[in-house]
Amino acid sequence: MFKLLVLIVFAGIVISLFSALYFLIKDSGSSQRTVNTLAVRVALSLLLVGLLLFGFYSDQF
Repeated sequence: MFKLLVLIVFAGIVISLFSALYFLIKDSGSSQRTVNTLAVRVALSLLLVGLLLFGFYSDQF
């Protein structure tokens, strides 16, 4: 179950990254959507690091 949660968060990071690329190309960098999407990616990355640390310390992996 824990590994599935890690995979879902990782998939969210990848989706957020490609959606930021899409907004960057579509809006020509003049919109806040790119910045907001990259902020979501950073938050998900921090969540992933926290989950990995928790998993290693609690022997989930």
